[in-house]
Amino acid sequence: MNKNAIDLTLEEIRAALEAEQFDIAIQAFHRLRPADRAEAFADLGDKMQQVLLPELDIETTADLLEELEDMAAADVAGNLTTERLADVLDEMEPDDAADVLGDLTPERAAEALAEMEDAEEVIPLLEHEDETAGGLMTTSFITLSPDNTAGQAVQILRRIKPDTEIPYYLYVVDTDYRLIGIVGLRELVIASPADIIRRIMDPEVVYVTTAMDQEDAANVMARYDLAALPVLNEEGRLQGVITHDDLYNVLEEEATEDIYRLANVADGDLTIHSPISLEVRRRLPWLFLNTLTALFAAWVISHYETLIAQVAILAVFQSVVAGMGGNAGTQSLAMVVRAIALGDIPPNKAYRTVLKEGGTGIIQGVCVGISVGLGVYLWKGNLFLGLVLCLALIGNMFIAVIVGTIVPLVLKAVKQDPALASSVLVTAVTDSVGFFLFLSLATLFQGHL
Repeated sequence: MNKNAIDLTLEEIRAALEAEQFDIAIQAFHRLRPADRAEAFADLGDKMQQVLLPELDIETTADLLEELEDMAAADVAGNLTTERLADVLDEMEPDDAADVLGDLTPERAAEALAEMEDAEEVIPLLEHEDETAGGLMTTSFITLSPDNTAGQAVQILRRIKPDTEIPYYLYVVDTDYRLIGIVGLRELVIASPADIIRRIMDPEVVYVTTAMDQEDAANVMARYDLAALPVLNEEGRLQGVITHDDLYNVLEEEATEDIYRLANVADGDLTIHSPISLEVRRRLPWLFLNTLTALFAAWVISHYETLIAQVAILAVFQSVVAGMGGNAGTQSLAMVVRAIALGDIPPNKAYRTVLKEGGTGIIQGVCVGISVGLGVYLWKGNLFLGLVLCLALIGNMFIAVIVGTIVPLVLKAVKQDPALASSVLVTAVTDSVGFFLFLSLATLFQGHL
């Protein structure tokens, strides 16, 4: 459904709720797809949400919680009675239910778990950190014995009647629940009913462990183009499965986090709709840090006050050097952060990336430096001013590219997010070094300026 249709339905829901015509509101709400319901519900506002929520059935409420953002889902869960929340969580996929419980207070989560009928499917998932493969997996999957036949496997599927969340693979485990193979639905369909699973399964299974970072697990799924990814514990026993919809969510979450951190916003959960107080608390500290780096650059300039007073034209062009250095450094920073996220830079080959980017920085610096230097010479008629700008740009763009490459690699090596504080450090270096190079070279050629 397109945005206009959603907005029209949303207005219909609002009008029905204001008129206390709850049946009409529910009918309009059900016309939306689950993802569109979540968007419409979020746009209703707190007051109307509290009116609509008690009117929704258990299944619709479960679908809503699965589609809402984590913070919004936790708020909705907080408005449900413990008994109703338990029923809703039982209706949800185990991994989604675990996510909601993880965002509640320990006391509230314990009360809901005590009322749930299928708590045993959710409790193991709560033992893992949120941003690991274990925290991402679901326990909704189907296992087979290697001694089953293809016909028996089909009968198992018919008996279980798996819903659409169950992936397209069946996992073959031994008596100790160790994963020894995998069978796709296609293999079952084309196999003879008498074929033994051991003979048609694929023993080469791509898997991850429960402790693996969720971004690394998502990269494994993307690399091998998998619809589902098994998760094993340290003993090789099958613990759960990561499905393709979780892959999309992780990649979106990690991309958002990296973009925000490159812009010095540390909290990836912030959105344009977050409260002003929350946005200020999460964003202001980084602006203070940027202020300190800007003051350091100003301190560098202060050492050349006499020179600038004598050659005022330098004040016009010093920002060009710092700005171009910042742009070059940001380009390298963005490319390296992305390459690290995709696993494209092996630790033992990092020096090659530094050398390559350094070469790129020199070539870019020469091209930009000559162009700017020549332009300034034609503009101001001073060859030495153009020469100073040219040399300062070459030096600063080279250093900026090197710093933009090394900083995220170092942060990754010390187990920190490569995007975190990278742009602050790169900006601080490029501004300070740019001013220093430009004004130092100007000092050497002061008599000609």
